[in-house]
Amino acid sequence: MFLDNKKIFLAGAVGMAGTSILKYIIGNCPTVKVFASYYKRQPIIKDKRINYIQGDLRSLKDCQRMVKGCDCAIMAASFAGGAEFVRSYPWQHMNENLMMNKQMLEAFYLEDVKKIIFIGSSALYQEFEGSIKEEGLDLNKNPHEVYFGFGWGIRFIEKLCEFLNKKYGIEAVIIRLANIFGPYDKFDPKTSNFIPALIRKAVDKMDPFEVWGSPDVVRDVLYADDFAKAIIMMADNPKIKFESFNLGSGVKTTVGDVVQWVLKYAEHKPSQIKYLQDKPTTIKFRALDCTKIKKTLGWQPLCTIEEGIKRTAQWWIENKDSWKK
Repeated sequence: MFLDNKKIFLAGAVGMAGTSILKYIIGNCPTVKVFASYYKRQPIIKDKRINYIQGDLRSLKDCQRMVKGCDCAIMAASFAGGAEFVRSYPWQHMNENLMMNKQMLEAFYLEDVKKIIFIGSSALYQEFEGSIKEEGLDLNKNPHEVYFGFGWGIRFIEKLCEFLNKKYGIEAVIIRLANIFGPYDKFDPKTSNFIPALIRKAVDKMDPFEVWGSPDVVRDVLYADDFAKAIIMMADNPKIKFESFNLGSGVKTTVGDVVQWVLKYAEHKPSQIKYLQDKPTTIKFRALDCTKIKKTLGWQPLCTIEEGIKRTAQWWIENKDSWKK
């Protein structure tokens, strides 16, 4: 492995994305050492090869201290939430992510980190119909209105990655991520994405069962374990110097599908399902063409969306009384 005996900096180690990456490294990369950042929330995953470092990613000084001596960096930290969060806090959504990522990139340059995996978002794409390839990004068109500020922030960070590659030879790999879900997700109704939000309602036996939006809304969603495997496979590939990749399941999943599965695995049969059209929603149809990452890495998602929802629902049932996120 290219990553053998390497030191990896992982930003956002206590979030769902970071936790999934740590679990994958522990199980599959026996010689890798991880320097994992956290801010306020205490770490979850314990292992002798993980060195947790507390710091504020908005502080350049903290970022430099945390990344010093690392060979590779995975930028998995994010300030994010579901549709209500995005609409309620558009400035914070854009600004917090922009500040963290900009400071990290400067620290990587100053501390001579050789390789970067930037986990961005598919929200940078303009409004489109159907599936979109990486080269389909049109910078002459704005991101969708819902993601205007955040989307432009992600575009800016991508350009900084390109700048660092062209001027300083830093290997910068960009991931344009679909929605991911799984254990350790945000289940707080104020910040959760639609899958954990629906799981919580189903486990709580909400009746009538309320769903924001329409059953025919299409999403590209990916189970967290498959996401983590793709990220580490990308970090372990020495041939990629600077490229952008879509990362999702490539499967068009409707909100109606998700509702059916969460009710099934929560063992809930409500008397009525109400689709609320006046609640905050985002884009009706968003899907990613993930052909490039599959061909480049030989990666395929192994967990179906239904199986992922089953696992996530079971995890929530077992942990809902103790999980505070």
